[in-house]
Amino acid sequence: MTAPAVPQRLAAPAPGWTDTVDVVVIGSGIAGLTAALKLREFGSVLVVTKDVVASGSTQWAQGGIAAALGPGDSPEDHLQDTLVAGAGLSDPAAVRALVTEGPEAVHDLIELGARFDTLAGGDLSLTREGGHHRNRIAHAGGDATGAEIERALVAAVKRADDIRIIEHALVLDLLLAADGAVAGVTLHVMGEGQLDGVGAIRSRAVVLASGGLGQLYAATTNPSVSTGDGVALALRAGAKVRDLEFIQFHPTVLWLGKSAKGQQPLVSEAVRGEGAFLVDHDGNRFMQGQHELADLAPRDVVAKAIMRKMLATGKDHMLLDARDFGDEKWRVRFPTILASCRSHGIDPVRELIPVAPACHYSSGGVWTDLHGQTSVPGLYACGEVACTGVHGANRLASNSLLEGLVFARRIAAALADDLPDLREPADDGRVPGLVNADVVPELQRVMTVGAGVIRSATGLADAGDRLGRLIEQPAGEPGTPSWEATNLVTVASALVAAGTAREESRGSHWREDHPDRDDTVWSGNLDLTLAGDGNSARPATAFVALKEASEGK
Repeated sequence: MTAPAVPQRLAAPAPGWTDTVDVVVIGSGIAGLTAALKLREFGSVLVVTKDVVASGSTQWAQGGIAAALGPGDSPEDHLQDTLVAGAGLSDPAAVRALVTEGPEAVHDLIELGARFDTLAGGDLSLTREGGHHRNRIAHAGGDATGAEIERALVAAVKRADDIRIIEHALVLDLLLAADGAVAGVTLHVMGEGQLDGVGAIRSRAVVLASGGLGQLYAATTNPSVSTGDGVALALRAGAKVRDLEFIQFHPTVLWLGKSAKGQQPLVSEAVRGEGAFLVDHDGNRFMQGQHELADLAPRDVVAKAIMRKMLATGKDHMLLDARDFGDEKWRVRFPTILASCRSHGIDPVRELIPVAPACHYSSGGVWTDLHGQTSVPGLYACGEVACTGVHGANRLASNSLLEGLVFARRIAAALADDLPDLREPADDGRVPGLVNADVVPELQRVMTVGAGVIRSATGLADAGDRLGRLIEQPAGEPGTPSWEATNLVTVASALVAAGTAREESRGSHWREDHPDRDDTVWSGNLDLTLAGDGNSARPATAFVALKEASEGK
């Protein structure tokens, strides 16, 4: 049989060792560590993370965590703001679970040791971000919320002697039983050598909490480990992926010049929540009239407005004015952003901040039900890798940390009631393949141009053709660079297929050839699965696309 162009399994040495555990948790951000802490109450838990345990995307979250925690606010108000931001595609039941369970989950974080900023009387200090009609964003260290949450969770996990951790390990693929259910994972412990480092962990369940896919693009706020591994291995195992076309480009990322690549510094939405505003290069504000919330409109609205201004003026960035804050407010409320700007030669106390949109967050991902169960028995997902139905076409600011927290807890509750039996791995006939590690820079250019903020049928078709040619290059040797490249190409191909199929503009999916939202045809979700034979290098035919409940969800 010819090896599939979009691999059904990663080419890797056979596992040289085997271990057994009740639940494998892949990832060590807020979702993975919360799941591990809850799962340990009734089973043995192993956390696998690509870097050190504290290195996940959670630590980079600046703005905060959203929940109805303040006077005058309510879960119902939070629900309505979330549904509006989701542009008609959020699952109301998932959103209701998020907003009703969110306040208790945040208070549990505080009990765990997370130190949020408070007012003089001891109440939480709450601020507002784009799309919110209430002050409901709890923050820590001014603009270091993610780092404080990660610190508290890591400390709790390290205190738990019954949680095992494997750092510097890349999970390669899911082991599957004869009936298609999860039987464990294969992984490679980096630095241990190709043969000695590859092993298998048999488990009764696997929780995917592996984060995002930002490294698909030339400029992103995501760390280097965000290579779409979770979505890719789920697709290879036959899982359903939903809404992958909805990639959120954060509107205000510090612009460092045309040659800047990789992870870029974020200028949190909370800066605009505190009164900063966008201007063009002539000093004119341009968000008035774009949305009732002007500079605090949902992220897709702001990102599109900035892109339109950039296209109209020929400029490669716009400007954020926060000079009215003064030195004291910058130093106390936004110390991380202040230091970041100054490290790049920009003093936001006295100067305008150059900003432009960059890839920030995947609103879609591996489909789950309300308890985190995917379409593959025994495989669960939470956090950015998952599509729980909360975000729809565009994530509401600061809902991501809350989603990871709430749905990790829901997964643990579900597994506490029904932990599957340990299954025997079977030879499932999936054909292995591998992509050359050298294709990644070109892949990022292709995705930025053809499947970035602005898309069209022509641009997406060109991206699909170019991805096909990258897939067809000689594979090279197995190893972390080629495995990550294969994951990136797999997810890029799926994203292009989804973006091509959805012929409308909605939320963070902007088709210039279909500029309007179309609720008649596209009011539902778009699901993708990897084609059974996997033998097409072209995204349009490598995946099976299905509109789910598109006749009025």
